[in-house]
Amino acid sequence: GTSRRIPQTIIIGVRKGGTRALLEMLDIHPNIVVAATEVHFFDWDENYVKGIDWYRSLMPFSYGNQITIEKTPGYFTSPQAPERIHDMNSSIKLLLILRDPTERVISDYTQVYYNRVESHKPVQFFEDIVIKNGALNTKYKAIQRSLYDVHMEKWLKHFSLDQIHIVDGNTLIKDPLPELQKVERFLNLPSRIMSSNFYFNQTKGFYCIRSDGRERCLHESKGRPHPLVNNTVLEQLYSYFREHNAKFYRMVNHSFDWH
Repeated sequence: GTSRRIPQTIIIGVRKGGTRALLEMLDIHPNIVVAATEVHFFDWDENYVKGIDWYRSLMPFSYGNQITIEKTPGYFTSPQAPERIHDMNSSIKLLLILRDPTERVISDYTQVYYNRVESHKPVQFFEDIVIKNGALNTKYKAIQRSLYDVHMEKWLKHFSLDQIHIVDGNTLIKDPLPELQKVERFLNLPSRIMSSNFYFNQTKGFYCIRSDGRERCLHESKGRPHPLVNNTVLEQLYSYFREHNAKFYRMVNHSFDWH
């Protein structure tokens, strides 16, 4: 009685916001099935041209009472994704997980840094990328991705605010349950995720998952140590994002505890 179905919910981003943690934690719920990999259907033209049947073929099998969820963090910052998702299903529910934009920039840099080290490619210090000729390098992609107001504007052209639930990524890491209960309510699901599904791993420094009699933590690439960033540079980033954050808070009628 199962079939592969187009997702009824998509985690649209943001990159380095906690999308993997959110997906893994939601996977505890018996009424949720999740796509194993990031599909990049709506943001990569070479995948989008393969059509909706190709997209469906990548989804897990599910029962009629289950919600299929896929996550691709690149969707949030993609110019094409909002319209394409709307064309597929204009009443879809979207999940957006965000964290402090400066923290997200540093985390973005950290991921690229480790990837380059592992590939034996040359690396640059954080400050050398973020500061150019004494000023903030606002063209740096990681900074561009943290301009949440700019990207949100595109989504609100196609979807109403009540179709987009924003998960606080900073809170999810510190205390997962309340954030997940909000998602359960948003998706009209019975409350099934409990505090006993989580335990704090002292070694890793974040919560791991306990379900179906087994325990699992996020991949070792998660929670890597961030570089220590010069305070002057941090202040420049905080200052740059302040106005964008304030605009974003007004757009979504909600404020967050960001710098």
